Amino acid sequence: MSAVSRRAPRCVIEGMKMSRVALLPLVAAPVLAVAPAAETATKPAKVLVELREEGGFAGLRNRVAVYTDRCAVLSRRTGPAVRRCLTAGEWRGLLGSLEHLRLGSSEPPPQGADFLAYYLAYKGHRATRYSLPPSWRPVVSRLEKILVKYGPTG
Repeated sequence: MSAVSRRAPRCVIEGMKMSRVALLPLVAAPVLAVAPAAETATKPAKVLVELREEGGFAGLRNRVAVYTDRCAVLSRRTGPAVRRCLTAGEWRGLLGSLEHLRLGSSEPPPQGADFLAYYLAYKGHRATRYSLPPSWRPVVSRLEKILVKYGPTG
């Protein structure tokens, strides 16, 4: 065989000679660019329910936000926020409690000091209460248990 036939085959692009090896990045690049876009096509998790407890002489500031992906972000006044996922039982129990939740309207702040404010947000609605209505109690209780179990200490 001659030296010419042993060389890599050549392709012509817009009048320039390029080897097929040089074309590989040009052909593969669009395929690689599509893959990350397909991964980000999944919906990000949204907040399902959020509880904030604030106030009192101690300056309580707890937050529990449970997302639609069954995970929660938990924080206290001190310490970093943490993200933990709920067990299947915790998730089912919370969903069952949320079925009976009636947010209603916010209460005006009471006279005096050392009151806790409970802020609850669910399905695009939110309310602040200083005394827990009956439909709030199971939801608040479950969210507080999640905070104690998984949340930062503080």
